[in-house]
Amino acid sequence: TMLKKVLLGSLGAALVLTAGILLGHFGIQRGSTAPDWVMDVTQDVDEALIQKFIAEVDNIAIQENLRELTKVPHMATSPGDEQTVQYMLKRWQDPDTGLDQAWREEYKVYLSFPDPNTPNKVTVGESWEKAYSSDQEDPEVVQPYAAYAPAGHPKGRLVYANQGKPSDYFLLNQTLNLTGTVAITRYGGEGRAGKAINAAPYGVIGVLVYTDPWDINDGKMSDNNETYPFSWYMPPSGVERGSFNTHYGDMLTPYLAAKDDTYRIPEKNITGIPPIPTQPIGFEDAYALICELGGEPAPSEWQGAFNCTYNFGGPGFKPTSNFNNSDVKLDIYNREELKNSANVMGVIRGSVEPDRYVIYGNHRDSWVHGAIDPSSGTSVMLEVTRVLGRMVKQGKWRPRRSIIFGSWGAEEFGLIGSTEYTEVNNLNQSNDIYKIPVYITCCHKVFHTNATLRASSSPSAQSVILKASKQVKTPGSDSTSVYDNWIRYFNRTSPAYGVIPNVGFLTGAGSDYAAFIHFLGITSMDISYTYDRTKTRARIYPAYHTAYDTFDYASKFIDPGFTSHQTVARTAGNVLMRLADSLLLPFNCSDYAETLEGYLSKAMELYTDGLASHMISIGGSQHVIWASSKAGQATFPGLADAYTRAASTGLDSDWKEAHRQLSILVQAIQGAAHTLGDAI
Repeated sequence: TMLKKVLLGSLGAALVLTAGILLGHFGIQRGSTAPDWVMDVTQDVDEALIQKFIAEVDNIAIQENLRELTKVPHMATSPGDEQTVQYMLKRWQDPDTGLDQAWREEYKVYLSFPDPNTPNKVTVGESWEKAYSSDQEDPEVVQPYAAYAPAGHPKGRLVYANQGKPSDYFLLNQTLNLTGTVAITRYGGEGRAGKAINAAPYGVIGVLVYTDPWDINDGKMSDNNETYPFSWYMPPSGVERGSFNTHYGDMLTPYLAAKDDTYRIPEKNITGIPPIPTQPIGFEDAYALICELGGEPAPSEWQGAFNCTYNFGGPGFKPTSNFNNSDVKLDIYNREELKNSANVMGVIRGSVEPDRYVIYGNHRDSWVHGAIDPSSGTSVMLEVTRVLGRMVKQGKWRPRRSIIFGSWGAEEFGLIGSTEYTEVNNLNQSNDIYKIPVYITCCHKVFHTNATLRASSSPSAQSVILKASKQVKTPGSDSTSVYDNWIRYFNRTSPAYGVIPNVGFLTGAGSDYAAFIHFLGITSMDISYTYDRTKTRARIYPAYHTAYDTFDYASKFIDPGFTSHQTVARTAGNVLMRLADSLLLPFNCSDYAETLEGYLSKAMELYTDGLASHMISIGGSQHVIWASSKAGQATFPGLADAYTRAASTGLDSDWKEAHRQLSILVQAIQGAAHTLGDAI
């Protein structure tokens, strides 16, 4: 039966994909031998050594790591970024606690910056002007801007477009003529770049983006007593920066490593970036604009936390407003540059299988100080390497397989450092054996204290995360394990195991695992500690990508005492040691089969009738399983995105694309099934 074929296909896919297809030396000389340590080739994981690692992870050491990493702003390629490069090298080359080897790798990448001498500016008529210069006194704090949005000076009447989704602009266009307007949108619901990309076809000439307090602050707005520095909530002046691009990796060298002599496509051929000027603003400025808009009231689901009705706009402002008959003008001075960006790499060489690697990585660059994103993850990684490095230097342990550590550069501009690393090493491949079983990432490791672990991974790797979580105690408890606490907050019912903690899927391109799993099929995982989402509507921690994401913010409101950081380090290090030391990789292929069966059920539930109405059969059932998806459904990403678009537009060409995606999916799974059949 087809279901049996699909399940066989899932097993085949699991066997092929979890082995990994990224080959080559990954910065380590071939033929290099491990130092004096010799491991029994039949030895499996040493549980006593794992307990020793857990005991030696120190929360105060993590705190001091974070204090050092956040002393100065360290946006990619800035002087502060170079300072963190030197700090990582110093730590990983330490004679007592460092790694076997550490080095830097340079790439020349295409980045976008504001003009430091001419701040971006928003004006309303002659009566209101806001220049978005640095929102702290430090000149190294970059002004708020939308990276990769073009320079320009659009001027037009203001309209409110909710989250800037295609459906939002479609609805707005039913009421208003959008030609020549400027749209104000809120974060969420659509990618940053999409808010402008979706606007341009309707004639919108500029876009403002803000964070609504309803979405991030649970409605809190006052800077007198409700927001930082009085709580973890974003202050009214806080502006979320970000990269406004859809694709990841260096934009001028897709699928090629961005080296000095690499071929680069013309800038005009870049896709996935805003076609019109775009600027992020704080909610104090958005309040001043939205509450003055005229026109009809927007739908209830478009309303936010401001104490006014959110109207569509006339276009423009109310007749009674001081802004009446005024245009909104954006003056955007962004520019693009080729800049040198560094990854910092380190390795502990394996004693038995030194040419097989487990990779543990985290990006280093931030928009400003970046205490949570990314430095909480880097501070955890530095503590993991300190403890493991000392065990190696003292002759107490050496992993079976090599462990590569990566401190990625320019992640905030589109996962650039990690993507370039996979591209350069994928091209340096040999054809002898598969080299990489797994990639572990740790971006913003800790979102909040006293909550729970959150993990996403390839299905076959979930079992090793669950096992490790049973051996680590939750913060503030000597008896409750991370596993037991986790299952209270996030759980699911597995046909095979019953109720277990829910390990999510890596279906978005939210961090540096993306290139490893979406491009190359490497088994990957992302581990963090998060807040109780039943107690807040915050889509992420409120200081995210703002100038307020500082050491003070993290130490007061995210993790006082740094015990959640300590818990994540213990859990991630436990997982890492098991992956590096297990005689057989601790993957469970039947878990992959279970996930594929769930994907198939969800696809049939969501898409069978709609596809059938267009004479497309799903009965025959890229990375087709793990690719970035905008549809938000736990099923095959290419099919989900294509179907969602076709159902929205109704265009025959979009239904043909849905059919094409279904064909790709079916043939990929059947091919994996045939691979397994040939093997057995």
